[in-house]
Order: sequence, then structure tokens, then C-alpha cells
Amino acid sequence: MNRPANFIAKISEIFGPDGVLSQKLPMYEYRPGQLKMAEAVAQALSIESDKASKLAVEAGTGIGKTLAYLVPAALSRRKIIVSTGTLNLQDQILNKEIPFIKKHIDQELSALCVKGRQNYICLYRFKQLAATPQANLSEQTAEFTEIAEWLKKTATGDRAELSWLPDNSPLWHDISSTASQCLGIHCPEGPSCFINELRKRAARTPLLIVNHHLFFSDLALRRFGFAEVLPRYESVIFDEAHHLENVATRYFGISFSLYQLLDLVQDIEKLAETSMKKQDQGEIIQTARAAATQANLFAGLFPRERGRFHLTDFIDKTPSWESELNSLDERITSLCRRLEPLLVLSEAYNGMLRRCEELLTNLKMVTAEENPSYVFWYERRERSLLLSASPIEIATEMREHLYEQTKSVIFTSATLTTSGDFTYLFDRLGLSDDTTRETIHTPFDYKGRTLLYIPDNNFPQPGHPSFFDELERKIYDILMASNGRALLLFTSVNGMKTVYNSLSGRLPFPLLIQGSAPRSVLLETFQKRTDSVLLGVASFWEGVNVPGEALSCLIIDKLPFEVPNDPVLMARVNKIREQGGNPFFDFQVPRAILALRQGVGRLMRNATDRGLIAIMDVRLFTKRYGRTFLKSLPASPVTRDQADIELFFSKDVTIQRDAEI
Repeated sequence: MNRPANFIAKISEIFGPDGVLSQKLPMYEYRPGQLKMAEAVAQALSIESDKASKLAVEAGTGIGKTLAYLVPAALSRRKIIVSTGTLNLQDQILNKEIPFIKKHIDQELSALCVKGRQNYICLYRFKQLAATPQANLSEQTAEFTEIAEWLKKTATGDRAELSWLPDNSPLWHDISSTASQCLGIHCPEGPSCFINELRKRAARTPLLIVNHHLFFSDLALRRFGFAEVLPRYESVIFDEAHHLENVATRYFGISFSLYQLLDLVQDIEKLAETSMKKQDQGEIIQTARAAATQANLFAGLFPRERGRFHLTDFIDKTPSWESELNSLDERITSLCRRLEPLLVLSEAYNGMLRRCEELLTNLKMVTAEENPSYVFWYERRERSLLLSASPIEIATEMREHLYEQTKSVIFTSATLTTSGDFTYLFDRLGLSDDTTRETIHTPFDYKGRTLLYIPDNNFPQPGHPSFFDELERKIYDILMASNGRALLLFTSVNGMKTVYNSLSGRLPFPLLIQGSAPRSVLLETFQKRTDSVLLGVASFWEGVNVPGEALSCLIIDKLPFEVPNDPVLMARVNKIREQGGNPFFDFQVPRAILALRQGVGRLMRNATDRGLIAIMDVRLFTKRYGRTFLKSLPASPVTRDQADIELFFSKDVTIQRDAEI
């Protein structure tokens, strides 16, 4: 593919003080950091070498990092994947940045969003269902009719076009395009298949937008010589790259799911009813149900407590493990054998057999417990059981299957470093020392427009019996000073509920709590009711973008250390210890810092925002590692005095002094 000769030179013409963005983008302000990042990305994409160029860019909030990598990607004329962590960012890229670039910078730009197969309808499964009595079930009739009408006009088959369809629609589950049920070249609907058309479009589109889950699902398959949907690419840009280790761990591992087995049995029964005479259905249905019964008996061995636990520990305590495992193995093997002669009846049985064989293989691999590079664990969910083997480290997989196969790999996020150091990220993702790194600080005026509050040393540490009593009292005082307008982030659901129950009925402001309504509804209400208070955990630490007065106060209950009882985390801690490292400072502290920085980043969303950050954890001052956390936070003035909070909100003044660290 030919590269534009003046590719890098154009960057300053676009991002400079009098460039295209300055002239064409409303409310644009020239940012030297954005130009610096765009030039670094352009340089990484322009390198022609057998060795992949790698670039890590931490770009603070307000830099405009999305355009800083999209514009060079467009101008490079390379086949590039942009992988994001959230749907919101995908929508922003496709609906805002791409149209702007195409209109004002590169009229020839062609971009396509590629999603996981389950987002697309399967014409074969739809027509099969239409031929059965199930299509006329009362609760699904209206949905089915509307989808049938939609199919007459859709060009993509993407369920995103069906804004009225519930997220958990049982009907969509029955008609979506899953890999396990795909008939491939044998499908009679092949010429009209939306997935096939998606592959063709993706192959001829230079810029593809995906999410991390699809990217690593595809990369995991590439290890064995075939891909799911994505075509070959030259370069990849990871936005929200701080999520990569967790996502890659999932797809580089192996799992056996009770839910998947029961789902297979259900699908076999449905297929038998449509492909066989009633008198011939008995044997296959009986064999399938026997496998389901044995799977439920097997799951019954495990405690009902929800969560993740070590599989090895459980096996050692279960005398009947071998016999129960062998019984399940035999039942699934019998089902595979019974499916083989049915292939002549319908191509659909190919998919059923493939799913059955994959479940059997995964069960054997997960329960073998022979690979020291993996940690073996199980997870109890509300209605299912998952047995998994996860890699303790993903660095080797990343080097072999991504860095050595790709011309350039770019990582960016607002949070990649701890105390300005990339060491943690590089260690976890297997990045070598020759990886180029850039730290571009936020242009927002944290010193002049924010205040960081940490309670004085008389405040109890987390875990102390009086912690929540004092936390509730202090939060109340802060909220009264801020007139609501606050987002409260918690490290546990119990903590969130405890504080919510304490504040309910006492505050003169609307009180919103995660779980009481859909996330989007809560955020919309929070933004409109500018005196409201929103309490959240987990997902609310990231992706909350509420500029303006509605979010003038951010309160975090404590440092977000993960409880190290998760089997994967424990295995990584033990691995670091075995290698002579300090798992607390090398692993747990950096993870907590990155999570805290994400939470703190919810406050300042544009240059005119102003507000308080309150971290209610005295360990920032009483523990040696607290200094590392403080050095990783924005340059806000620090106070430990409630009077400064009241002054900050009562008068539009800046608190100049810092508490002594």
C-alpha cells in the first residue's frame, strides 16, 4: 500500500495553532500536547521495519487524544484496527470524529465498526424459527413481526438498529449469529449472510473500529491459524488500554460453562423437532437430556456461594471428584457420538457437533490442571457454573501473537502510569524497553480550579469499627457545603448501600443510587438535577462524563485496593513473589493507583469545570505508599480542613496552600 510522501508533515498543518482543526472545529483551542501526540502516532505508523514499532501515550483528560490518533491513522493509508474499551467511545468515533475527518481532512476516508457476531441476526436461524410453532408464542409475536419487517430494509442486520429491542431479549438469543451455530460454507443463506457481507466490507475498509473483547477473541483464534471476523491488519491502536490485561486474560484462557452445555441441549431438542419425524426424535433427545442431567449433578458438587474460587482446593476436598467428572465426560462423549450419524439429516448438526466437541475438549483441559503457566479456578454464578484455566501472565502471548505479527502497536489512555512511570504497564503487557513512551499532561487547570481533601489523621482507617460512622458524618458535611452536585464512588456495594441508607431522608437533595434505574437514566437525571447526589460502584468509576455544575464534588470512600482472594490475582501475586519481587508494591499498588486515577478523572471534563475531590482515606498520609498515590494524582491543592471546603464552595476562591505531605 502506498504511503503519502508528506504524511507526517501534514500533522502540524492540521493540529497547529492555525491548522485545520483551529479553522473548522467549533470551540477548538490549540493544544501543544495534542500536536505532540499526533506526531508521535504518525511516526509510529510510518515506520517500515520487520520489527513492530510500539508506542505508549498517556494523554490526560482534555488533550483530544481521539483525533490525535485517528487523523494520523486516516492519513497513513494503512490497514488499521482501532480497539476501544467502551461502546460510548465507539459511538463517539463513528458519529463525531470520523465524519469530521472525512469532511475536512481526508475525503477518501472509509471506516467501519465491526462488532461481535452475536450483534447480527442469522438469517438461517430466523427462517428456521419462523417455520416452527415457537414463532407464534404470544410474548414473542410482536417482536418477531417487527424483526421480519426490519429484515426487508436493513443492510447490516445489526441489532443496534432495533432500539426498541430489550437487551435480554430471548428472541434475539434464538436468532443471533453465534459462531458455535454457524453452518459456514454449508449454510443455504450464505449468499445473503450479514456476517459474510461484514467480512467482505471489513476486508476492503482501511480503518476498522472494534472493542477489546472482539479484538482479543479474534487474536486468540489467530493463534490456531484462523480468524473470526477481522481481516489481516498492519497496525492496531488501543484506546482505553489500561483494560487490556484483564480482557486478554479472558480470551487467552479456556473455559467450560454449564450454561453453554444446557444451551446446547436445548438447541439440539429444537433442531430434532424440526429435522426429524416425531418417532425418531427420542434417542437424540434422551441422550442430550442425560448430559444435561449429569451436568446439573456435577454442578451440585460445588458450594452455592457466588464468586471465584480455586479449583485445585475444591478438588482436594471432594472425594467423589474423579467419578463425577468421568460420568460427565462419558455423557458428553455419548452425545458427540450420537450427533455424528445425524449430520446427513441437516447441516445444522455440524454446528451442534462442533459445540459438543469443544465443550468436551475444554472440560478435559480445564480439569487436567497440568500447566504451571495457568491458574485453574471455578466461578459460581446465579444460574451457572464456570470452570476456567487462565494464563498467569499474558506477556508471552502478546509478544508472539501481536507484536511479532504487526507493523505498529499503539497504546493510549488517560491512565497508563503510576507516579509517571510506565513500568507496571510494560511488565504486564510484555512491552520491551525500546517501546516509545510519551506522557502528555492534561491542559486543565487543576491547581486553580480544584481542591483535594483528605481527612486529618484522627479519621479512622478503612477497616476500623468506626470507619463508616465517621465516613457518613463527614460525607454529610461535605455535601451540605457543596449543595449536593456530587458523585460518590465506592469500592463495595455494601459500603455504597450503608452510606445511602444513612443519608436517605437527611439530605435536602435528590439521592440516586446505582441499581435503582438503568445507568444511562441515572446519569441523565444526575446531569439535569444539578443539586442531586449519585452513588455508584464499579462501572461508575469510568466512562461517566458529566461536565458542568452537576458534578462539582467527587467523593471516593477509600483507596481501591482489590481484595486478593480472586484466584487469578492470587496466582499473579504468588508469581511475582516467586520471582523475587514485591507483589504489593509491584502489582497491587499500581493497580489501585490506576483505578483511583480513573475515578478522580470523573470530576474535570472540560476546562471550565471546577470542584472538590475528596478521598476519604487517611492512608494517603499515614502509609509509606500513600506518597506514591499522591504523586500520581493531578496537581490539585491539598487540604485536610473542612473549613477550606466550605470556603471553596461558599466563595469562588482558590485554596492556595497544600497540606504538608
